[in-house]
Amino acid sequence: MINYSDTQKEITLKIDSEGTLSKWRDWRWQLSHTIRDLDTFEKITGITFTNEKYEELKETLEKFPLAITPYYLSLIETEDYENDPIFMQSFPSVHELDIIEEDLADPLDEDRDSPVEGITHRYPDRVLFLVSNKCAMYCRHCTRKRKVGDVEYIPDKDQISKGIDYINNNPQVRDVLLSGGDPLLLDDSYLEWILSELTEIPHVEIVRIGSRLPVVLPYRIDSNLVEMLRQYHPIWFNTQFNHPREITSSSTEALRKLADGGIPLGNQSVLLSGVNDCPRIMKTLMHKLVMNRVRPYYMYQCDLSEGLSHFRTPVGKGIEIIESLRGHTSGFAVPTYVIDAPGGGGKIPLMPNYLISWSTNKVVLRNYEGVICTYKEPDNYEAVYCNRKCEECTLQLKLDNADESKSIGIEKLLCDYDDTIALYPENNERMERRDEK
Repeated sequence: MINYSDTQKEITLKIDSEGTLSKWRDWRWQLSHTIRDLDTFEKITGITFTNEKYEELKETLEKFPLAITPYYLSLIETEDYENDPIFMQSFPSVHELDIIEEDLADPLDEDRDSPVEGITHRYPDRVLFLVSNKCAMYCRHCTRKRKVGDVEYIPDKDQISKGIDYINNNPQVRDVLLSGGDPLLLDDSYLEWILSELTEIPHVEIVRIGSRLPVVLPYRIDSNLVEMLRQYHPIWFNTQFNHPREITSSSTEALRKLADGGIPLGNQSVLLSGVNDCPRIMKTLMHKLVMNRVRPYYMYQCDLSEGLSHFRTPVGKGIEIIESLRGHTSGFAVPTYVIDAPGGGGKIPLMPNYLISWSTNKVVLRNYEGVICTYKEPDNYEAVYCNRKCEECTLQLKLDNADESKSIGIEKLLCDYDDTIALYPENNERMERRDEK
């Protein structure tokens, strides 16, 4: 096992002869020293490729470029790098050039569901808003590999404004997900401008941020950023930890700052062959996440993007992992296993079969242990027939928040904002006699 602090210092000095360990936690220093070529990678890590392997990797980089932060590079166990989950997620593989028939440049049809450049409007009430094309690291399993490093897709302020206008002109949009690239690679002031514009739109209820920086560049999550984000609640934040070893002391500190800032945290893991396709690894990851106040949100089946076939597992492996979690750990530590449907069909949840059979008045279920039980359906249930005539409906249709100012009981007598001095039970005879006068 590599000594983490020693590796930090060693890599810092190898990258920058004038560097000191104090620069290590400067996220801008990390970005300016991102490893982008094979020679630098070999020099820093001590890993040497054969001439044949080197030429194959160069060919891969011509199509899918390389970018690894010094921080994330320091997590690689160089003694067994070929099997290392950090290495496999960050360093190119010749298998990325194996483009099979099922592979798609845009597997989720994000571009076809884009009414305005940078906006993907797939679901009725929410949009994906691509506000940056810059990434701190080029993840080898990235769904948007077609856009990575391509200056043509870097949105300028005019394009962002058009996206904001689209959201403003579509009142059904209540939820906006900022993604990219990575939104947190924008300057604080620029990101704040986007957030301020979105929060001014009356029908936008929440803004979500999708970022992998807590994993690959945790030093970006500093006090200034968190304090700025706090001004625009409700902000929700999703990241992507795929292996327990990615949760380091630095990433833990980044997550703590976000959680202490009142920002709900979620995680969207990707199921990757050779990286985390193991029930034991996934359970450990989920436990470490919840210890850091991060709710496991999704476990994705790897998408059909070009060059990812070596990462994809059978769907049965994902079901097996969910079987190992449901009932075996806390319910909030179990993510929803989904396939983001090719062609833009959206996220489709996949679950083990817990419902074995059913009849008109009974269902047969099984639990995680294999115990089989029945649940009796109610005999007297009468479904509410909905004919869309809401004025005739017997259900309580007052959907706005309850008015908390209407306090009742003793609280009403104690509160300072209500002048009531006495409470009378309903049908009080004495008060009825008063009314008769």
